[in-house]
Amino acid sequence: MSIGRRIAERRRELHLTQDELADAVGVSAQAVSRWENDWNLPDLDKISQIAEILKTSAGSLIEKSKNEYAWEIRDQMFSEEHMFTRLKTIAEIKNLRETYRALYYARECHKIQTRNKQKYSDVVIPYIVHPLMMACHALSMRIEEDETLAVILLHDVCEDCGVRPEELPFSEPVKEAIALLTKGDRKGLSKEEYTRNYYEAIAGNRIASLVKLIDRCNNVSTMAMSFGDERLSRYIEETENYVMPLMFVLKRNYPEYNSAIFLIKYQMLSVLESLKAMLLGK
Repeated sequence: MSIGRRIAERRRELHLTQDELADAVGVSAQAVSRWENDWNLPDLDKISQIAEILKTSAGSLIEKSKNEYAWEIRDQMFSEEHMFTRLKTIAEIKNLRETYRALYYARECHKIQTRNKQKYSDVVIPYIVHPLMMACHALSMRIEEDETLAVILLHDVCEDCGVRPEELPFSEPVKEAIALLTKGDRKGLSKEEYTRNYYEAIAGNRIASLVKLIDRCNNVSTMAMSFGDERLSRYIEETENYVMPLMFVLKRNYPEYNSAIFLIKYQMLSVLESLKAMLLGK
């Protein structure tokens, strides 16, 4: 039985509602619902508190080693609820209107989607965690532009959710960047021709270039291990041939991003070299 199901079972035995448990733990009822539906795991430091409220032991909720549970926590990387709340608060304080609306729009679009499972875990990660994580990374690199953050949050809604860029209820710069990031019909072009044209178009747009770099950095860091060897090899090649050159375009034309580019480059090169060493070692 999963941790979430144990929490739900014990909560019902005590005749507690999800709202009552949420209030006692200091989280939202939505967070409790996600635990009980195995969409998210409680933070490791909340397990003892939950156990105390449910009049049981932490061990009876986990029923596995602490190290194994900690691995699942790391696999989720960040709490969806915490990231959403943090971004919402920053958007309100800094009056980032497009970012604020994009948070809710993206969450609604991705509400039934999940990320690919990692090889070493069965944890199901809601897809919205990906754009939320990207936006938090951007903020940590002091990228606080409203339109850029909105595009980060919305960058997959057209490609994955059946929304056309022109239908998005956002500004023209946001819609233009998302249109460039959204892959479509190759229209008779070879895969190589289409890929080259796709990245050349992105290179001409500041926001799209920056978002593509942050997106790929996040993906090689958190998602690449779910790929098979052949797909991973192609992904590395595309990253080196098409994505990384976007760094030089941005660095040349927008020096204000130099610090962010340095961090992205360091992370991507570190992970790519590790992945290549892993492939060569097989």
